[in-house]
Amino acid sequence: QVQLVESGGGLVQAGGSLRLSCAASGRTLSLYSPGWFRQAPGKKREFVAAIRRSVNSPVYADSVKGRFAISGDNAKNTVFLQMDSLKSEDTAVYYCATGITATLTTASYWGQGTQVTVSS
Repeated sequence: QVQLVESGGGLVQAGGSLRLSCAASGRTLSLYSPGWFRQAPGKKREFVAAIRRSVNSPVYADSVKGRFAISGDNAKNTVFLQMDSLKSEDTAVYYCATGITATLTTASYWGQGTQVTVSS
């Protein structure tokens, strides 16, 4: 059984930083394109970042390029999302995922989500 547990969300002022963590069990994250999605109130879930297994390189949504960075610790089977220069529009529930599709639209497994609130 695959389990993904996120942590690190919270309240931060605009311009600040947060680091999200996602610890996995039941699956080796690095083998199955891990990453992050988010969903803001009243909006659809959207892709944020992923590590594409096929090329072992990160890919980002245009809205977070240059501000967010995804990384992984294979020894701990954990993936991280470093979020800098946060904006109010980054406020959302952030979901860790694994088995992200090539179209970056969905995934095989999801975490429970962690709330990120950016105050302006």
